[in-house]
Amino acid sequence: MAKADNMLSILWLLQTRKRMTAKDIAEALEINIRTVYRYIDSLCASGVPIIADSGHNGGYSLLETFSETPLLFDLNEQKALIHAALFAQEAGYPFRDVLKHAILKLKRHANKEQLHTINKHMMGFDVIPPPSNSALETTLQELEKAVANSRTLLMEYDKGDSPKTRHIDPYGLIYWKGKWYIVAYCHLRSEIRSFRADRIRTLSSTGSFFQRPSGFSARRFFLRNLLPDLEKKEQLISVRIEGKEQALNELCEHWLFSHALIERSSNQAHFMLDEGVIYSYVPYFLMPYGKSIKIVEPSLLKKRMVAVMTELLNYYESMQLH
Repeated sequence: MAKADNMLSILWLLQTRKRMTAKDIAEALEINIRTVYRYIDSLCASGVPIIADSGHNGGYSLLETFSETPLLFDLNEQKALIHAALFAQEAGYPFRDVLKHAILKLKRHANKEQLHTINKHMMGFDVIPPPSNSALETTLQELEKAVANSRTLLMEYDKGDSPKTRHIDPYGLIYWKGKWYIVAYCHLRSEIRSFRADRIRTLSSTGSFFQRPSGFSARRFFLRNLLPDLEKKEQLISVRIEGKEQALNELCEHWLFSHALIERSSNQAHFMLDEGVIYSYVPYFLMPYGKSIKIVEPSLLKKRMVAVMTELLNYYESMQLH
């Protein structure tokens, strides 16, 4: 039996039999008693609170609170989980209180040496979370539970005009570029759509349930609607941009352009993009680069850039007149 299996077996024995001697453990697992001592030492080094009592009725036992500990993590795993929890909070994770409790439990079951090392690694590592939004947090919690339980919801959704009420079958929550989205089947439009969680005004359960499509991935659906399908090049438009190498490097690292990149040289990048994306998103992504880049093609993008800039110029000129 492998070392990890034997160590887990020792834990199981101590949990079920409360107190055992090294001899009892060795006989139960059919291993050498010295091996038992080594495994006990390894378990203690991993943070397992094993109590060693000497004397006639002595033996090994587990601290009572250890029954709450579901898994064992080594130092690097503990550090990674605590770091990841900071990023989850930055994203506005809807179960923050539960997450904090889990991290406190993880620290509580670490031994002194591990806790000291973890605290050292935490000193120089931080993530600045957004302002707390209790309304959005409640919305995300309701959505997550509805996804897990396949429960149809009644949603009031605001796109900037008058809010509309619709029934949705929520398939999955997506966190993308600082925003939360729910991918759901919309009964009003009879199709799968994505909705921004911060635009949901009210949510209520309908008491109805739905069956999730087999093999459906909310992530794939969401990305498919954002990014061009490079296998269908006949439906895409060629976009060539010249510029300074550093500017092109940054542009090619952008989530949209990196996916659409076809060819790259030191002073030019070639992309294949959907016409709708060129018209709606691309001009605004290119504006911050100013004169450090130049659009070679298509003329559609050049005209759209002029239109966007002109509209912005007219807007600020009109503000000066008032």
